Amino acid sequence: MAELKKEPVDATPNVSAVETVDVATEAEAVAAIDAPVSQGEPILQVRNLVKHFPLTQGILFKKQIGAVKAVDGISFDLYAGETLGIVGESGCGKSTVAKLLMTLERATAGEVFYKGQDITKLSGRALKAVRRNIQMVFQDPYTSLNPRMTVGDIIGETFEIHPEVAPKGDRRRRVQDLLDVVGLNPEYINRYPHQFSGGQRQRIGIARGLALNPEIIICDEPVSALDVSVQAQVINLMEKLQDEFNLSYVFIAHDLSIVRHISDRVGVMYLGKMAEIGTDTQIYDHPTHPYTQALLSAVPVPDPSAREGRDRIILTGDVPSPANPPSGCRFRTRCWKAEERCATEEPLLAIPERFVAGSTPATHESACHFAEERDVVHAA
Repeated sequence: MAELKKEPVDATPNVSAVETVDVATEAEAVAAIDAPVSQGEPILQVRNLVKHFPLTQGILFKKQIGAVKAVDGISFDLYAGETLGIVGESGCGKSTVAKLLMTLERATAGEVFYKGQDITKLSGRALKAVRRNIQMVFQDPYTSLNPRMTVGDIIGETFEIHPEVAPKGDRRRRVQDLLDVVGLNPEYINRYPHQFSGGQRQRIGIARGLALNPEIIICDEPVSALDVSVQAQVINLMEKLQDEFNLSYVFIAHDLSIVRHISDRVGVMYLGKMAEIGTDTQIYDHPTHPYTQALLSAVPVPDPSAREGRDRIILTGDVPSPANPPSGCRFRTRCWKAEERCATEEPLLAIPERFVAGSTPATHESACHFAEERDVVHAA
């Protein structure tokens, strides 16, 4: 039987220690990956994850002259049955994190533990088992489905790769059941993607993600290309499926109101770093990081009376290039609180000292030397 051992506590204070599983063979690794996880236990643990894309010069003889630091040392936990929302500006590294969790991109450094197994080091059957249990719903429902394949072939293709999930003679019925689960007529099995609306296509993408009975679904902006009314239908469907199949979501989006609606906890990313992380109430009602406060102040407020008394935070300057990020705090070039210390000392993602002794909603992790609460008027 595999032996459990405790790893040293991670240098990032906001995350728990990782229980790794020592395995001697690939079969034992697969068994550890397939073992159940109790509700509320960490199912995915990310530690100091880094992804740098090299910048090269030359044609015949290429020389690396730098790197785009898309993700630069983030850590977080995903618990069984919960939804972790990740928000941030375009280009902050959200989609790269999704690809790293799916092992579609190989990490430059860091670890991603799934049930005690570091998936960045897995290959063969063990990696195949991980990919069966961690699925993805893509951003664009128009380009993520093969236009030359029927809906039945698109969803059923997963069973060709993982035949142990559904016997060959049972696959058509299984696909029809999945269409029914996501609210589509099972008779649509022979239709092509161009015969569906955007919302229906995204339901097909969700059905494909559910086909292998995964435990985690990575949702990379799954509703950003849809109309508002269709967004609500898809979000409600995802919540229903989470309760029905005990799924864990990593939900990436730009829309702060949607993220708050579906998420149990929220992480805010800026330029490859995690700026702040906490429960939805802590992040939305008691933000302590200046960047989070600026994001929330940019949300439109429908109430005219509340809008008049609103303290809007206007950030100056452009987002720095991830190929040449600022020293120290990444946000300091646009922050109204920035001091000399911010340029020389990188803030850790930790509970600010002024809030450590208390138990207020402001007691959550924030990567800022001068973290404090600020009243922000939100959209309803």
